[in-house]
Amino acid sequence: MVRLGGTDFLNQPSFGFDLGGTGIKAVVLGLNNEVVHRESITFSEDRWEEPVRDTFEKLVESHGHPSAVGVACPGIAHPSGDSTWWMEGRQANVQGFDWARHFSLAFRVPVLNDAQSALVAEWLVGAGKGSSNVLLLTLGTGVGGAVVSDGRLLKGHLGRAGHVGHISLDGYGKPDLVGTPGSLENEIGDASLAERSRGMFTTTQDLIQACQAGNEEAKSVWQRSVHLLAVGITGLINVFDPELILLGGGISQAGELLFDPLREHLSSLEWRPHGCTVTLKPAQLGSYSGAIGAALNAQGLK
Repeated sequence: MVRLGGTDFLNQPSFGFDLGGTGIKAVVLGLNNEVVHRESITFSEDRWEEPVRDTFEKLVESHGHPSAVGVACPGIAHPSGDSTWWMEGRQANVQGFDWARHFSLAFRVPVLNDAQSALVAEWLVGAGKGSSNVLLLTLGTGVGGAVVSDGRLLKGHLGRAGHVGHISLDGYGKPDLVGTPGSLENEIGDASLAERSRGMFTTTQDLIQACQAGNEEAKSVWQRSVHLLAVGITGLINVFDPELILLGGGISQAGELLFDPLREHLSSLEWRPHGCTVTLKPAQLGSYSGAIGAALNAQGLK
């Protein structure tokens, strides 16, 4: 077991890991929470245990023993924060996994949902720094999210808080991954794009390129998706009352092709008491935000 102590403990780095379906991202944070190292590792099928341990040992060799180690993972973290509690249908073998034992550490390795972890990073050191009420939506294959309310990360009774992609926009729509009919995720996520576009497009990147080339069918699909995203965001504003909404994930890379019409829709949909508006802007930390948030969470959200 790696046992840490003494005055050198506070001078040691923090490690963060973000586990995905086919790979893992790792970061090393220095004394001022700056990212001093980052890397991405892929693995085959569901065989992630050995690549993760090998990466950890490699980081120890390069940067020394860490003072804190955290993990971000899809699904629902256990209320204790020591493991993943629910991950059925994707990586069920991560449920209850003992990360401290896996890394041969004598201290706790906290686990956080990946979208919640991404927001922790954006809130503390990224685009949301200085804000107390922040909502994050990650737009990609699906739609993830997380909420900071009055300076506190919301987790909820079971840890489901922030799964904004699974709100319903159509009570008679097709059920999504968790059974929600007509969900926000199904209206803008990449996973449903082929169905929404009648087989014309399989990725939002292809859809956007077609829009830019003047394809009218592509424009129609995109405009509907952005409108429904605005409708979903409007409801979330009314529930959580954020001062700031951050958009991350691959779809947010559309830039002003997304943000311009989205802001236009919100100008007519958003409830704005006394003219107060919610700021909308892109997330800042990119694909490593989950790993950064995991390291910060391991420090006790410093």
